[in-house]
Amino acid sequence: MKGRRKSSRYRGTHTHGRGFKKKARGSGHRGGFGMAGTGKRGDAKKTIVLNLYGNDYFGKSKTLRAGRKIVKLDSMNVGHISEHISALVKQGIAKDNKGVYDLDLKGYKILGDGDMKIKVKITAGQASKQAIDKIKKAGGEIVTLRAVKVKKVVVKKVEKSAEKKK
Repeated sequence: MKGRRKSSRYRGTHTHGRGFKKKARGSGHRGGFGMAGTGKRGDAKKTIVLNLYGNDYFGKSKTLRAGRKIVKLDSMNVGHISEHISALVKQGIAKDNKGVYDLDLKGYKILGDGDMKIKVKITAGQASKQAIDKIKKAGGEIVTLRAVKVKKVVVKKVEKSAEKKK
């Protein structure tokens, strides 16, 4: 059975629980329409809103900000590859092909810390310039899935002030 409405309980109470008689006249005392006052900031978050909608009610919509997904790559140093090549072969990450090791490191960014002492052919997600140089010096090669951004330096010619006066 449905309970009584609150408005029926206020019948005969003169001010319907609003204090002074003139205080509640008009819609200015209402506090807004619908879900107004549910609050996003401060202490105004209402538990009923959280119970009804969960945490999805507050905060921004991710669909408005949906762009490209940032792929987080793990990092591995050149020195680590060189020192632990036997362990990488056991794990199946590296294969020995007549003295040249083939490594499949697509989820990694290769960084240039350490020394490369072996010939390797690496397929990686990204690589730093220093790592590429060290691998090539050791006689190996590296294939990156994403191109490394290279800043172009534009050199402007500056004429001497003496030449301008002539």
